[in-house]
Amino acid sequence: MNADSYTTLALDHPAEAVLRITLDRPQVANAFNTQMANDLVDCFEQLAMVPGDIRCVLLTGAGERAFCAGGDLKERDGMSDAAWASQHLVYERMIRALLQCPLPVIAVVNGAAFGGGCELVAGADFAYAAEHAKFALTETSLGIIPGAGGTQTLARAVGERRAKELILSATPFSAAQAAEWGLVNAVYPAAELMPAALEVAGNIAANAPIAVRQAKQAIHRGLQMSIADGLGFEIEAYNRTVPTADRREGVRAFNEKRKPRFEGK
Repeated sequence: MNADSYTTLALDHPAEAVLRITLDRPQVANAFNTQMANDLVDCFEQLAMVPGDIRCVLLTGAGERAFCAGGDLKERDGMSDAAWASQHLVYERMIRALLQCPLPVIAVVNGAAFGGGCELVAGADFAYAAEHAKFALTETSLGIIPGAGGTQTLARAVGERRAKELILSATPFSAAQAAEWGLVNAVYPAAELMPAALEVAGNIAANAPIAVRQAKQAIHRGLQMSIADGLGFEIEAYNRTVPTADRREGVRAFNEKRKPRFEGK
């Protein structure tokens, strides 16, 4: 993946097999415009098709003020209904590309996550936040509703009643509340946020990549099924790991009392 191909994203590799995607429009609180949405679509679709050596993804924002302020309302000011609808199709592709990424995606919330920014957090596999981070789904105060998955992903993260409260009232909430309600997994002082996320990403990247991807799919898809169907899907995912070289390497390394060397095969 060519990091220079995106004008609104900064890509780097802070640890082996870990890709960090930074939303890079700090002058507008990393609000996503059409170009950023297109860049995110392409980036996550590339990860789905050709992950290469990448085994875990971190998604964060540039600077300390904001993770992502949501859709760029200056770009949207004066848009016709047709232009608005056309742009929103890109946003819909963006959230689907994130949700369908086979690699684990950790949101590292370094500041405010409002509107579509909060939806990106809810669309990640899990999230960590800085103590000063703030969250809100403000769409109903603008005459619209969350349209990048928020009514679905937030409700799955925090429960139906809490999601209704937050979305219908458009009330901001703190990082501590986000952790208490289940939107983020842990809260850290700003200086400790990225190191903590990198530690977990490193642990994920050190595990067997086929097994990690199958476990992610089994958890996510299984929750959309009955328990009986979910158990059946789990076994299908499990059986995909049995014939792999990584499964044999994992057992061999355990018996030889050494760290396994997984190759994703």
